[in-house]
Amino acid sequence: MGTDKALLPWPPRAEGLPPSKETFLSAAIRSLTPASDFVIVVAGKNEPTLASIVYAAGASLVPNPDPARGQFSSLQVGLQEVLNRGRDAAIITLVDRPPARAGTVLTLRTAFESAAQDIWAVVPELGGKHGHPFVIGRNMIEAFLREPASGNARDIEHRHQDRIYYLAVDDPHVALNINTPEEYSALAKSS
Repeated sequence: MGTDKALLPWPPRAEGLPPSKETFLSAAIRSLTPASDFVIVVAGKNEPTLASIVYAAGASLVPNPDPARGQFSSLQVGLQEVLNRGRDAAIITLVDRPPARAGTVLTLRTAFESAAQDIWAVVPELGGKHGHPFVIGRNMIEAFLREPASGNARDIEHRHQDRIYYLAVDDPHVALNINTPEEYSALAKSS
């Protein structure tokens, strides 16, 4: 992308318009807050840059002590912090996506809370694509934490597909992943 995706203005604006005061990160925190007791942001080397945004949005910042281990290790750091704070469920999202609507997040949480005991996670689905944020319970948290840091969430999800409820949602942001300036620019044009 050429810049920290967490700092991309949200919503994106067409050229010539002033940039939004929100960022992907601050908007994601705000979308999660109504459905969460607290929001944890796991940061790597960008911790000093993200701190003011995280704290201004009312979230907590936890550093990944070894971000070179990869994205999955950051997920593990965040999930361990969830357990350390006495919770046994989490709503997880990535920073390289536009934030889901707050109503979508609440719908996912409600679906998880009312799901059968053998459901470990609720994952949004749009047009056959699985997305973020998703909600996981203690069993799935433990599955993620048992995996080596070189693992990835997708492999664990596939191993436990019979424990996941895929919930159809009407929120185009759950399936978007922004990796290039062109994708971000296209998002600005479609907004």
